[in-house]
Amino acid sequence: SVWVATMSDKTCTIRTRKFITNRLLQRRQFVVDVLHPGRPNVSKAELKEKLAASYDVKDPQAVFLFGFRTQFGGGKSTGFGLIYDNIPAAKQFEPKYRLIRNGLDTRVEKSRKQKKERRNRARKVRGVKKNAPVGKK
Repeated sequence: SVWVATMSDKTCTIRTRKFITNRLLQRRQFVVDVLHPGRPNVSKAELKEKLAASYDVKDPQAVFLFGFRTQFGGGKSTGFGLIYDNIPAAKQFEPKYRLIRNGLDTRVEKSRKQKKERRNRARKVRGVKKNAPVGKK
């Protein structure tokens, strides 16, 4: 399927291919080809808006776009798209980092020191029985 989107005198054409309906994961998945001659790239927000309109999606947050690469020389980008049937399905199956990117989850702020301390505690526990004391005797 092909759509032509016009934005501020620069047009872009959106094509989807390898379209698969994945019932197990409650989603539709496809490869997105974007032709954008005369402009550096097209924002994922703009693409999400256009795809949501063309595929009759109730909530645009159920559309996930990622992995875009611009072809050498510009003018064409290719990426991957997922449209979930509903938001709970997206929350169940999507990795946390993509949920955060899409605004469906919040990022947990941890300090560098917290991460290091946790890692070091995990290192001490490795290969030790669970009821054995951790650390030096």
